[in-house]
Amino acid sequence: MTTERESDQLLVERAQAGDRGAFDVLVVKYHRRLTRLLKRMVRDPAEAEDVVQETFIKAYRALRFFRGDAAFYTWLYRIAVNTARHYLASATHRVNATAAQSREQVHALEEQLRDNDTPESVLASKQIALTVSAAMEALPAELRVTIMLRELEGLSYEEIALIMDCPLGTVRSRIFRAREVIAERLEPVIDKMTEGRW
Repeated sequence: MTTERESDQLLVERAQAGDRGAFDVLVVKYHRRLTRLLKRMVRDPAEAEDVVQETFIKAYRALRFFRGDAAFYTWLYRIAVNTARHYLASATHRVNATAAQSREQVHALEEQLRDNDTPESVLASKQIALTVSAAMEALPAELRVTIMLRELEGLSYEEIALIMDCPLGTVRSRIFRAREVIAERLEPVIDKMTEGRW
């Protein structure tokens, strides 16, 4: 039985040998994950899709240089993060999140946090979701991307270091700082909940 990394490596080797269909399989496999990540970074779904497409184009063009030192998806995520950084740095493409996008993000968080449907739990979930969403939005880009890769994508610290092109210690520090900021923002909300002031 082959691992995901071995399976990806076989597809990469076939694509490097000219099998376009092998690369298409990798695109299908990772499209959803990249889209989810990049929507959180870029914040405009249509623009995020463009960044996803650009990521796959860059990956295809650079595929001949992929040596397999890291897992394929780690290499691909690194390209995605760098492509999104470039997009966000360009003044003509800087976009603020719309109210509709913010509502969608909050709704997604509410669904994850909701234990039951009592009025108190719904209110608590909504407040927690709003607070976490606001805290995430307020984070500097480097912290926001790092915490998203860890908490939402489930990547290891080592994989994040490769993707973000930074030392492992920097990843640990960014995740710690991001969690600290979110915890500070959540503390008053949690205090209210424990004091029964809902």
